[in-house]
Amino acid sequence: MGIIEDEAAQTAAEFVLIFGGILVIVIIALIVYRNYINDMGEELVNGSEVQTVEKELQKIDSTFT
Repeated sequence: MGIIEDEAAQTAAEFVLIFGGILVIVIIALIVYRNYINDMGEELVNGSEVQTVEKELQKIDSTFT
């Protein structure tokens, strides 16, 4: 088996390119997702659902203390 016939290096390079492409897609998805969550977080802080859950947790806490 000669150097010219050996395709292991080519296969390894292809795997590196595929892995790099997937990594770029994941990083972009995380950036988009982070922005989405940050925008949503402002709505949740002022939302009544969070306040309701907080009150219920305080009631449970006062029951056990």
